[in-house]
Formats: sequence, structure tokens, C-alpha cells
Amino acid sequence: MKKTLLSLLCTFVLAGCAGLRTSSEYLLRGDGYFKDGNPGRALAAYNRAIRLNPDNLEAYASRGAVHFFQGNYELAEADFKFVLDKNPFQADAYTAYGSVLAAKGRFEDALNVFNSAVMLKPSKPEIFFSRAGVYFMLGRYKEAVADYTSVIHLHPAADVYNARGAAYLRLGKNDLAQQDFDTAKNAKIPASLNVYSMID
Repeated sequence: MKKTLLSLLCTFVLAGCAGLRTSSEYLLRGDGYFKDGNPGRALAAYNRAIRLNPDNLEAYASRGAVHFFQGNYELAEADFKFVLDKNPFQADAYTAYGSVLAAKGRFEDALNVFNSAVMLKPSKPEIFFSRAGVYFMLGRYKEAVADYTSVIHLHPAADVYNARGAAYLRLGKNDLAQQDFDTAKNAKIPASLNVYSMID
């Protein structure tokens, strides 16, 4: 009889636990909401993930991405800085943080952050693409061309050729610009580099 009661009690306890959600489950749920274009629900899920596990750095990074896309740059910056304070070797968080700084017009600060990201992960095209955009905004077109060229070697895409073509135009290299614009029309390369697939 005791064995039966103990077995039933264990079954009830396990059944109760089965309904509990983990931080990781809320993180995945938030990612799904974000991909489906529902940032409000994504934020709620990421907040819940963080409440359940305040050390879930992926949840902070994902929440920062939602804030960034909503134009809430202060909140995005706080989330990415938190991630980097806890893990200063997270190249993707540097890239995201640099993008926030660039969006706020802090281009020189953004360059410093992107340089850190390049040192940590020199094979990630998104970092070079983001840094090239900052160089372009600063009128440093030669550096922009160099970074766009690095992206093309790593992951050619039409938007990268178009961006490099625009930089060539600013340098007065119209023939090279036209070559890039023509290459961008090639259906054999992807249309765009997924710049915000930053978190591996």
C-alpha cells in the first residue's frame, strides 16, 4: 500500500513539473515569435527566460536584438553591454553592440567595437559588412571597399556587391562600380547577406 501511495505521489509531482517551462524553452519561444514578426510576444518570452535564469546570456542578446529592431537603442545597448560584461569573448554581441552604436550616430565608437569583433571572429562576414557600412558613413570609402571585398570572399551576395559599387562610385571608380552593380544582378548569388543572423 505504501509503495502504491509513494508511486502515485511521484506521478503527481512529475506531472506537475512537466508543466513548468525552462528559461531555454522561453528563449526558443521568443525566437519563434521574433521570426514570425511578433516582437511584443518575443520580448515577453525573453523577459520570462531572463526571470527564470538571470544568467541566460542568449536571452539578453535576443532581447537586445528585438529592442534594436524596434529602435529602442538605449535598451538594446544595455542588453548587449550586459552580455559583453559577462562574456567579453562573444563576437556576435560585439557586432550587435556596434550596430547599436552606429544607429545612434556614434560611428567611431562603433568602429572600435567592430574591430574587437573582427579580432575574435575574422571569418564572420556580417562583422565586415557592418563595419564597412560605418566606414561608408564616415566617408572612408577605401576602407569600406576593403571590408566589402572581405565579405565577398567569405559570402558573396547581391547587396554586398551593390554596397561596394556605391563605395566605388564615391571614389570615382565608375567602371568598378558598374561591374559590381552588374554582378549584383546575377541570379546565381544570394540576394542578401543575412546581417542579423549574428547569434550562432
